[in-house]
Amino acid sequence: MRTKKFSACDMETSFSEILNSNQSREEKLKQVAEKIRKTKGYSWVGIYDVGDQEITNLAWAGRSEPVIHSFPKDKGLNGRAVMKKQSVIVNDIDKDEDYLLTFTDTQSEIVSPIFDASEPRIVGTIDVESETENAFTNGDVVFLEDCAKQISQLWEKNV
Repeated sequence: MRTKKFSACDMETSFSEILNSNQSREEKLKQVAEKIRKTKGYSWVGIYDVGDQEITNLAWAGRSEPVIHSFPKDKGLNGRAVMKKQSVIVNDIDKDEDYLLTFTDTQSEIVSPIFDASEPRIVGTIDVESETENAFTNGDVVFLEDCAKQISQLWEKNV
């Protein structure tokens, strides 16, 4: 008997129902952000599109909409995650010069890139913010990277 290998996100969150629904891409992204937020009890989750020049907020769940909806591709912690092609954790944003103000009470932020399913480029990011210092661990990285893999199909042209 073969045992199925589950990823961290599979065990906690599956997006199949959302992804397979007849809803618009915008509505699917909103539901994905909310599901990620609720699964881990995060206070705020944003999903961003990474374009040629800018990173733009597509959906969010939590406190309120972000102060900055769009910014240059090389700016902020989202920009750092895109440039480094890996997740970024900052557990004290006051000590990080790349932090772009989203909320005045944010203390920690984690950003995980969403890679294109068919080619090695970053098409989006999942951004999570917390009002608590040291809020994120490597477990959050694993969870968010698995979620990013599951939702990458939302960047395919026919979605």
